[in-house]
Amino acid sequence: MQRNLELPPLAVSLLERLQSRQAKVGIIGLGYVGLPLARTFSSAGFAVLGFDIDPTKIEKLHAGHSYLKHIPAEDIARMLQQGFTATTQFERLGEPDCILICVPTPLTDSREPDLTFVVRSTQAIARTLRPGQLVILESTTYPGTTREVVLPVLEDTRLKVGHDYFLAFSPEREDPGNEKYSTSTIPKVVGGLEPTSLHLAATLYGAAISQVVRVSSPEVAEACKILENTYRAINIALVNELKVLYDRMGIDVWEVIDAAKTKPFGFQAFYPGPGLGGHCIPIDPFYLTWVARRFGLTTRFIELAGEVNTNMPYFVLEKIADALNNVGKPIRGSKITLLGMAYKKDIDDCRESPGFELMDLLLRKGAVVRYNDPHIPRLPPTRNHPHLRMASEPLTPDYLASQDCVVIVTDHSAYDWRMIVQHAPLVIDTRNATRGLEAASGRIVRA
Repeated sequence: MQRNLELPPLAVSLLERLQSRQAKVGIIGLGYVGLPLARTFSSAGFAVLGFDIDPTKIEKLHAGHSYLKHIPAEDIARMLQQGFTATTQFERLGEPDCILICVPTPLTDSREPDLTFVVRSTQAIARTLRPGQLVILESTTYPGTTREVVLPVLEDTRLKVGHDYFLAFSPEREDPGNEKYSTSTIPKVVGGLEPTSLHLAATLYGAAISQVVRVSSPEVAEACKILENTYRAINIALVNELKVLYDRMGIDVWEVIDAAKTKPFGFQAFYPGPGLGGHCIPIDPFYLTWVARRFGLTTRFIELAGEVNTNMPYFVLEKIADALNNVGKPIRGSKITLLGMAYKKDIDDCRESPGFELMDLLLRKGAVVRYNDPHIPRLPPTRNHPHLRMASEPLTPDYLASQDCVVIVTDHSAYDWRMIVQHAPLVIDTRNATRGLEAASGRIVRA
């Protein structure tokens, strides 16, 4: 316990329940963040009550099925045996002792933060908030959200934070498909609105996660997550820009990166691609640029990185057009198949995947576009591309031969690159997946 920290009676009672694992944990949002978190707390011996607005998810979970590839059905069955349950009835939010908010934080069409799901979740909590509850926001957002957006809604209940209820922020750090790190082994950063909230939140996570990192405020924890993802977005933008430059110079950017990473200090390898995907990296830097404007600053470096990454599908489109033109074909009417619609290899997560933008660009140019992804049998409706609805095509030699061009968008391990190169008339490779096969075919174009 923090030195000289005197806990109010309700905090003492909650602390005892946390330490004995008698507290019930509620999780709002059972997606790529919430469901792994529910599994982690369930495995640690806590009773977990999940909340989601999608009744289909609830039905699948209660039937022992998983809708996330990296969480097997066996884990769901084990969670159910340990007392896990899920519901769409948000009036039950008064039941858990701790409530974790794990809902999406997308951007509006004008690239401003859309906190609709956070606000609605907080309003639902406020309707049933009772003395002794701990509320933690996990959704990635700009510094100040917990204090400026969540707190005022909860204050309307007339309960006093730090005395009657407790409030903290702890950024999610999920990485779907990462076999080395999981929710329970990734260090958990926690910032409380005041010392008591920090201590309770750190105790909760410490009971289920290997390392907890306490910081001085929710703002520091919020800024920490934004920094992590902005760092990645900027470095990916750098190699994406170099890819365009080196392509014009006739230099293989992947060979350059492989050579540079032999330096044992001062360099970390990042790799180019057809654009950015996932819920965090394409979005979070824009949260920071938005809040910077509130303070009269312009984050030119970050905005430039966002511009570079956003333009990558257009670079790939240009390479496709040039490659087809070289064999006497226009984009209009050409049969083009995109390989991989997940935002990274070996997962079924296609949130913000550049494949959707590339598909949309090709369709608008008049191409006949299909896709194959062994992890995504049918394209789900997305926020920005709800009209792109189709099923994955079987990747047979005959099918490949029938296409004018295939475009490697995601380099899934399941793909047989040699077979693809052997049968496809033209291969546009945005991921360096066909390295070493150049001698087998003159039909490979780097993009």
